[in-house]
Amino acid sequence: MAGLLNGDDYRAVARKRLPKGLFEYIDRGTEAELALGDIRQSLDRIKLQQVVLAGHDNVDLSVSLFDRKYSCPLIIAPTALAGLVSHDGEAKLARAAGTFGIPFCVSTQSVMTIEDIRKGAPDAELWLQLYVWQNRALTWNLLDRAQGCNAETLIVTVDTPQGPKRDYNQRNGFAIPFVPTVRGISDVLRHPGWLCSVMLRYLMTTGMPSYAHYPPEYRTAITRQTAADDVKIEKTLSWDDIAEIRDRWQGRLILKGILSTVDAERAAQIGADGIVVSAHGGRNFDLAPAPATVLPEIVAKVGGRLEIMADSGVRRGSDVLKYLALGSRSVLIGRLPLYGLAAGGEQGAIDVLAMLLDEMQSNLIFAGIGRVEDFKENAIA
Repeated sequence: MAGLLNGDDYRAVARKRLPKGLFEYIDRGTEAELALGDIRQSLDRIKLQQVVLAGHDNVDLSVSLFDRKYSCPLIIAPTALAGLVSHDGEAKLARAAGTFGIPFCVSTQSVMTIEDIRKGAPDAELWLQLYVWQNRALTWNLLDRAQGCNAETLIVTVDTPQGPKRDYNQRNGFAIPFVPTVRGISDVLRHPGWLCSVMLRYLMTTGMPSYAHYPPEYRTAITRQTAADDVKIEKTLSWDDIAEIRDRWQGRLILKGILSTVDAERAAQIGADGIVVSAHGGRNFDLAPAPATVLPEIVAKVGGRLEIMADSGVRRGSDVLKYLALGSRSVLIGRLPLYGLAAGGEQGAIDVLAMLLDEMQSNLIFAGIGRVEDFKENAIA
């Protein structure tokens, strides 16, 4: 998009176009938001070794992950309610991912069902992110639906035993259920572009948005009291549950939210195929360590047995490279595609991904690296 040159530019446009409650839900952290600062500082401290006179004018960004080769080491992370950022936003993100031949991970808490996302993006590689519901039968049914949509990879989020404390959501009335307030309604009315292009389109077609993966009998509008016990996130999730999921799921299994070597070892022992070293973007546990600080020891412990991915805090392509230099095989990105989606719909998401790849290529050329697969142990803390 013309005039938008970096992630901060896209974020600024998203902040202008989205209602405050929705923007802050995407953008901010939890409690005192210490984790947000820690993640940023941990990445800013990392420098990359440079080899001069290497003679590269282009870079091969392709990587092998599991049994496949991808054009670049990026995955669009699961993000709840992406369909509120842009109408049919999840399908738009899936198509944007497909443009670059990278996976799109569908959130359990998406506005579109995985079936509708598949219809809207028939050629995309879809993964499913799972929050385990208290009703296991309903959870297993969702897994069956995902496999019916040719989703071969399951990411189980393991770092969310309860909803985090986000004071700004309560002040903005942006909680589930949404609580209409004079302040909130006024804010929405000050964003007529979003109101007309997103919310009114839903109201005129499919009705008030909801968590689409809930079974029909539990599916309620986001403005109504939600989450019967059956579809509440399981607070007592344990390794026994992961073992059962491993037995039931025939595809690749990834655990997202691992931040210790102990848990990484358990993941390997239980038969997971990969892990995401993740602090949930600073949105869950405000005292969690930054992924960049624990990633090297986790790689050293289980790197030969698991595919290790990372996420949290990526603002530029150089941040992706820092995670790769610390041993990650691929990097999940969450907020940046949403900023692009808010700024320019599907094309905005495509442009953000293209921007990241351009930044990665430029930095690798400066570092003297011709293939991103060769970019290992290159970080200087």
